Amino acid sequence: MRYNEVKSFIETNKRNPSKHRIEEHDMLNWVKHNRKLYNCGELKENRVEAFKRLVELSEQYRRKNQYE
Repeated sequence: MRYNEVKSFIETNKRNPSKHRIEEHDMLNWVKHNRKLYNCGELKENRVEAFKRLVELSEQYRRKNQYE
């Protein structure tokens, strides 16, 4: 459920969730937590491929201005 929320947020706003906006903080924390699990190799195998796609999408908007 959170995966779909983050993915649709990135696609509609053309940027990643910001740590400076309270309403986006939960999405950012979810991404950071799952990135840590992925890097440690502890992310469940059925979620690895979907998370890789999400990371690729977020890399497209990595350096976008958050205030446009």
